[in-house]
Amino acid sequence: MPLIVGGGPAGAAAAIGLAQGGLRPVIVERTSSPSDMLCGGFLSWNSVHLLRQCGVDPFALGGHVVDRARLFTRRRMVELALPGPSAGLSRKSLDKALLDRAAWAGADIRRGVAVRAIEDGTVRYADGTSDTPTHLILATGKHDVRGATRPMDSKDPAIGLRWRFRADGSLTKALGGAIELHLFRQGYAGLVLQEEGFANLCLAVRQSAFIDAGRRPNAMLAALLAQTPALAERLTAVVLNEAQAIAHIPYGWRARSDDRHLYRVGDQVGVIPSLAGEGVGIALATGMAAAAAILAGVAPQAYQSHCTKLIASPIGIAVGLWSLAERPYLASTALPLLARLPGMAALAMQATRVNGDELLKVADS
Repeated sequence: MPLIVGGGPAGAAAAIGLAQGGLRPVIVERTSSPSDMLCGGFLSWNSVHLLRQCGVDPFALGGHVVDRARLFTRRRMVELALPGPSAGLSRKSLDKALLDRAAWAGADIRRGVAVRAIEDGTVRYADGTSDTPTHLILATGKHDVRGATRPMDSKDPAIGLRWRFRADGSLTKALGGAIELHLFRQGYAGLVLQEEGFANLCLAVRQSAFIDAGRRPNAMLAALLAQTPALAERLTAVVLNEAQAIAHIPYGWRARSDDRHLYRVGDQVGVIPSLAGEGVGIALATGMAAAAAILAGVAPQAYQSHCTKLIASPIGIAVGLWSLAERPYLASTALPLLARLPGMAALAMQATRVNGDELLKVADS
């Protein structure tokens, strides 16, 4: 019995692949019902392609069509065409659709099941029971499990903050079919429309900046709005609820190839800065690759070596862009170049995508 810990996009994609291959995987998911996760809420053109391979169409789910990206610093703005149709969609809608697809394919979905630890291939649950599956896939996203944690090397890691709110008419008109990235010192904010008239605002800021703001999300947002007049204008008439938050996001981290007992997927195999908008793409592609590896009899170490090699370049380039973005003076210099050389921007966008077809060649590696 293949066991998948985590029911997000990576876990669901793995389950779909395994079920289509004739196995009956089990997904254990800690949440008892579909919920909205802390996420930028943006699906790149590459993620849209991978989702369709899994049998899910984000636009049929009501995903807001996004075809442009706007980058802002305090004094400059540039608008760029995206290489293909993309979507603004909440994780609640996305995760439910993927899990429904996995169940339809034959996966066993068990919700409200919390994993306490993983020890030498054995999964220990919070209720005291345990499983030792034939194959184990770790798909817990940004949340670590004891016994399989990721080392945190950064002295000043990223903090994620997110607000989802009803968009008024002026914001809907201003955003249109664009995703906006507002760059500021020590972080950036992403703003995009989603299904059913909602908008998603997601911040990635350095921990030190969050501490300076008193560790309070609304104070952090107020400090940001003082640096980003364009974003402040967007949010003038918006009422924000309490933010979701997650600490210690290890942007740039990639797994080593020494896991003998489990297949890591999504953020558990590599964490791309959310600025690139490819987190879901990596989740889907590595989930599909893990299923292909198991069906082909490829061991976890070989699978992981294959994946970390192929995601190294997109993650490395995204880390470089993240470093540039959180330095406003450098970013302000770069934006006019992007406006004059749209081909360079298109190359950067493509270079931060994961190649799903190459990842699926895991049996040939």
